[in-house]
Amino acid sequence: MGISLNTARRAFPMIYAYSTPQIAAHNGWTKIGYTEEQDVETRIRQQTHTSDTETKLEWKGAAIFDDGSGERFTDKDFHAYLRKSGVENKKKTEWFHVDGPAGRSKFYDFRADRGVLKALDVIPYELRAEQADAVDRTAKYYAAHGGEFLWNAKPRFGKTLSVYDFCKRVGAEKVLIVTNRPAIANSWYSDYVQFMGEPSGFKFVSETDSLRGKPYVLTRSEYVEYVRTHLSGALGCIEFLSLQDLKGSIYFGGSFDKLKEVRDMDWDILVIDEAHEGVDTLKTDTAFDHIKRAFTLHLSGTPFKALANDKFPAGAIFNWTYADEQKAKRSWNSESGEENPYANLPRLNLYTYQMSEIVRDELSRGIEIDGESEEYAFDLNEFFETKNGRFVHESSVGKFLDALTTQTKFPFSTPELRKKLKHTFWLLNRVDSAKALARKLEEHPVFSEYKIVLAAGDGKLDDSEATQKSFDKVREAITGYEKTITLSVGQLTTGVTIPEWTAVLMLSNVKSPALYMQAAFRAQNPCLFREDGKFFRKENAYVFDFDPARTLTIFEEFANDLSSDTASGKGDTDTRKQHVRELLNFFPVIGEDEQGEMVELDAEKVLSIPRKIRSQEVVRRGFMSNYLFQNISGIFSAPQEVIDIISKFTPLEEPKPKPIPVTPETGERLNIDPETGEVSIPPEQIIGTASEIFGEKIYAPVEDGTLDAQIRDALQSAASEAPEEMRSAFDALKDRFKEDTVKGIIDLAQEKYQGNMRASDAKSMAKGLRDQFDRTAEKTYGNYQIEQKIAENTRQEDLRARFETGKSEAEIEAEYEKKTQALQDKLQSEFAGAVKEFIETSTHSVVETVEKKKREREKAGIEDAVRDHLRGFSRTIPSFLMAYGDENVTLATFDSVIPDEVFLEVTSITLEQFRFLRDGGTYTDSETGEEKPFAGNLFDPVVFDDSVKEFLRLRKKLSDYFDEKKTEDIFDYIPPQKTNQIFTPKAVVKKMADMLEAENPGCYDDPDKTFIDLYMKSGLYITEIVKRLFRSERMKERFPSEDERLRHIFEKQVYGLAPTEIIYRIALSYILGFDEDRKIVRHNFRRLDALPYAKAGTLADKLDEVFP
Repeated sequence: MGISLNTARRAFPMIYAYSTPQIAAHNGWTKIGYTEEQDVETRIRQQTHTSDTETKLEWKGAAIFDDGSGERFTDKDFHAYLRKSGVENKKKTEWFHVDGPAGRSKFYDFRADRGVLKALDVIPYELRAEQADAVDRTAKYYAAHGGEFLWNAKPRFGKTLSVYDFCKRVGAEKVLIVTNRPAIANSWYSDYVQFMGEPSGFKFVSETDSLRGKPYVLTRSEYVEYVRTHLSGALGCIEFLSLQDLKGSIYFGGSFDKLKEVRDMDWDILVIDEAHEGVDTLKTDTAFDHIKRAFTLHLSGTPFKALANDKFPAGAIFNWTYADEQKAKRSWNSESGEENPYANLPRLNLYTYQMSEIVRDELSRGIEIDGESEEYAFDLNEFFETKNGRFVHESSVGKFLDALTTQTKFPFSTPELRKKLKHTFWLLNRVDSAKALARKLEEHPVFSEYKIVLAAGDGKLDDSEATQKSFDKVREAITGYEKTITLSVGQLTTGVTIPEWTAVLMLSNVKSPALYMQAAFRAQNPCLFREDGKFFRKENAYVFDFDPARTLTIFEEFANDLSSDTASGKGDTDTRKQHVRELLNFFPVIGEDEQGEMVELDAEKVLSIPRKIRSQEVVRRGFMSNYLFQNISGIFSAPQEVIDIISKFTPLEEPKPKPIPVTPETGERLNIDPETGEVSIPPEQIIGTASEIFGEKIYAPVEDGTLDAQIRDALQSAASEAPEEMRSAFDALKDRFKEDTVKGIIDLAQEKYQGNMRASDAKSMAKGLRDQFDRTAEKTYGNYQIEQKIAENTRQEDLRARFETGKSEAEIEAEYEKKTQALQDKLQSEFAGAVKEFIETSTHSVVETVEKKKREREKAGIEDAVRDHLRGFSRTIPSFLMAYGDENVTLATFDSVIPDEVFLEVTSITLEQFRFLRDGGTYTDSETGEEKPFAGNLFDPVVFDDSVKEFLRLRKKLSDYFDEKKTEDIFDYIPPQKTNQIFTPKAVVKKMADMLEAENPGCYDDPDKTFIDLYMKSGLYITEIVKRLFRSERMKERFPSEDERLRHIFEKQVYGLAPTEIIYRIALSYILGFDEDRKIVRHNFRRLDALPYAKAGTLADKLDEVFP
């Protein structure tokens, strides 16, 4: 069955007016509103039905200008026009003192000339509850702490109006707004005009091109002149600047003499808009460092609490998320008469597909890693990997594209679906992958109809210029083509709005919920569009994903990171499930069921599908999977008893058990934090080791003044030269110090650590140190450069004004020389200080990195050894499940169904020892004699229980060995155990049965023939004989009834002996597994080790005894 998508609904933009004749106070007044529903009367009834008020529709009309542009307007635009025309408006309502005919006349005038009036009017406003909450919290934090605050709110929250309200609330007079996106200047301006204006006490100051010449916008010089000539009135300042403008000023690191007043001003509030967008760069930091302000408000459009957690304490962040928005949309009171501000925000829908059919070749073939064949674990980044410009899995990528366009459950499979998804955004991991996919799409029979936009650039995600170019390419393509596909490796995932995108295809293995959802929200922008002369409103947006385990895990994390009680893994299962259930109300997930049909998933399925996929992986690997284990780092704080127990397991990579290289003292030696299980080296240990390694060779030049002298000599020689010579001298000095310092540190570290410091680590650290040195040096020189340019600018101004000031040229030059010398001295001092600090921090950093990696490698090696031993145990689980398993078996009950002696024989440990690993318990400290607790919990109960269910499901599914269509049996999932439990492969068993018939022609047709397996392992040989007897035409003639025939075979013809209790139970479970109805009540299978009797020559007698 195919999928159905509903991206848009028909929209009818209408302005309407109604009166309420029964209410005398409303005589002469009309309520003027907006709707996109065709039936205006229904909208009116929604607002008045609870009060049972009689209404009269006075007029209605299309909310589209009559100038041929087809451009839409809303009631807010018409309301502003009415107020400017002098029509009275009841405060905070949509009621206007104008009757029906007069209102209709004004409406048609407005529609005809776009409401051109000279007067501008401020609209009264009332913040929504969430906006008021943001302002209130920020104002309280401002009063108590100052500093910085973050508004982490989704687009359409209404940040601009809320910021203005906050500024008024705290009595700010000087507000600077800086953004990385000059295009949003209009939203700041329009909200100022609509809601602030001169009555607010603020002037709006900006020299942004898009605002030039607009009413109420002053240039900086016009504002300065206004303040100079007005002693009262609106003297407050809201100045809007683009980040590019700021960084272009000589006062903030650029080359142009502008924005001096911005540098000189003591700002009350600095607002950094779109704080998450590429503003964390050296030049930006330097520019912001030169803005004097009392408080900084960061605005971010990314909807995640995790943003900059290190920078902002919890109390300095306000969050407004997708779930908050959709709840507000759903719970909006339609009777309020106000339009729902969230109504136009589309709902997200997530479709997740399994790629198992498409990558079947890779799954069966496996992949090669370091020369060894490994099982293939699906990964989107690997799937789209390229080599020499072509996909490594070229044929599978081709199959994937074909599936998208032919299999009806996929989004591009029919012309109707393709019409719904005209413009989509596809996210990949590598630039080369995006380029290779672009070529394949252009050659594809269906996707060649789309304009393919490669917005991958060179892979840099923080390149604003490249992002703008990509944005322009997308806009140009959407304007010129009916259908487009944009391929990206990260560009355009934030900070841009492409309303026409209706879907995002996730072709990258994004693990972070924040990054994943950030990309997903690219399709959620509101969009009203025209098609064939009709308006449509985007109602739903879609995310298509192809890795269900990863996707649903991210969905669950996203749902629970929205709530403090379950963030960062907190909360119990029921609470976490409830949060998933709540998010599903606004963000439905559609996934494949067992038959491959697309169905909407409930909270239980969202949580269980990733577990099921993991459990399938565990079973496929014969339970030899690390998914089964948890808290492995707890081994470092575990007692010796635990280590001794685990050491008894035979590791998979070794022929016999061997000790694990860990003692109770290992954790302390490796500096492993018992709380987190991570390596954490004390600072004093790092400082002491650094001093020991680097000693005089690195620190002596710092301490004896040599370093200061070298810097002074190098810079003084260039001091009298041109600025570019000074820059060159500094660069040469910087590069020399950088190379000498970094090389010296790395060389000494390598000499000390030798084999413990890998070449790749040394290379990585050297690069990191060079980057750190460059950043430190450039910031120092950047500050010098700003002050030097200012000094030069002052010199030129003084020279031009010397006739007015009376200063001589010599005096001006002397002052300049003095200032320049002071700046050079300061540069020398600050650079020397920066180098000294760099040497200290970098030596500590190198020591910490190497020591930590050394310990982490040893820790990982020990943990791998523990897991290898534990896999030696877990490989026994399928045998136990085959022999003793039923629907009641879980990790908690596993030990209650297996006899102790059998468990010991198979695993080498007792059930009591297993319980200690599973549940923990108390032990006696060998040194102190104290009783101490051990937590246990080495096995993951969720994965264990799910895997048991999956194995038992498979056991039942494969139990009918009479079905020749089955290509596998349950023993494909049971790894061999000890030497007496190695299962004969099915192909060999069939060959043995063929040989038996060749030596005894007609043996399977004779109801009196008997067959015995003297040393059963699995029961496969017996079942092959049973099948051949059952299918024999002669046997069918003799026993037409299938039940009778089977009873005869099991009671009279087949016999078997099993050497151990567990093998007997495994064989019996397999041989009789098909018989759910228990029709076989008598059989000839016994537990007996025939080998001693065969060696003693008494086997025949024993058989007579066992089978009298």
